[in-house]
Amino acid sequence: MNPAPHLLRLNINGQCHTRAVAPAITLLDFLREEIGLTGSKRGCDLGECGCCAVLVDGAPMLSCLLPAADLEASAITTIEGIGCGSDLHPLQEAMIEHGAIQCGYCTPAMVLNGVALFAREPHPDEHAMQTTIAATTCRCTGYNAIRNAYRAVAAREESR
Repeated sequence: MNPAPHLLRLNINGQCHTRAVAPAITLLDFLREEIGLTGSKRGCDLGECGCCAVLVDGAPMLSCLLPAADLEASAITTIEGIGCGSDLHPLQEAMIEHGAIQCGYCTPAMVLNGVALFAREPHPDEHAMQTTIAATTCRCTGYNAIRNAYRAVAAREESR
């Protein structure tokens, strides 16, 4: 027997989304299946690959592991909430400039993790950038282009 639907209200990318959903729905399923935001990717469903990363109150979290019902008082940001139209976040621009996008599967998580890092530490050291990049598995690039994109953003921030 299925449990009765739960009325869920989530603040995602600055907009309130209300849906009647199963009480145990994950944030990843809510994003992808209920409101059509597919930037967060389903990878391992175990919290190991990091491809489902979103920002919850500014901190990177794995949406495949998060019960959506626990987030009603939180501000959730997905890749769709970064940048505005053609006004990309500096890390998005750097990822493009440095060829850090191959298949694109890990890219949303790499960007969101980086956005959180640069918000927290405008001038991160190499170790902080490497630790942030390592939170998401990339199967295409070998990470060099991604590291170069992060370094470019860090260099821009240092010159300010």
